Amino acid sequence: MKTKNAFSVGFEKFSGKITKATGSSTAFILAFLVIIVWGITGPVFNFSNTWQLVINTGTTIITFLMVFLIQQSQNKDTVAIQLKLNELIAASATASNRLIDVEDLTVKELETLKKFYVQLSELAKKEIDIHNTHSIDEAQTIHQQKKGQIKKYASVLPPKS
Repeated sequence: MKTKNAFSVGFEKFSGKITKATGSSTAFILAFLVIIVWGITGPVFNFSNTWQLVINTGTTIITFLMVFLIQQSQNKDTVAIQLKLNELIAASATASNRLIDVEDLTVKELETLKKFYVQLSELAKKEIDIHNTHSIDEAQTIHQQKKGQIKKYASVLPPKS
């Protein structure tokens, strides 16, 4: 496993803390107060271009920097979620292992997998028991078996009047 350099580790910690702090109600209230103070000072500065430029420049700089911090945290969270899902798939005897690391597939490959799930969904809509689930690999076989059982069961029932 690769070791991370000090900058990467520091940036991860920093971005995590900043993202958490800026997502708080305190940060929202602080930002709201800045806007209120800026609005109140408008008449003092005669709503000048400089007065407008201050808020525009400040918000643009903050937004620009926050994009990178939030993306860093989002990337880390996404990888963690993918690893947790991979663990669940790998641990389940009935789940399809084709879905482990599915995020590394091409768009075309993902569309192909999506078609399988659409078919699975269509089969599930035909089920009598809504609690039955299947993997991609066994869905068609189980569906055919159930259809056979329903026909067999229907043949022993008295005819409808």
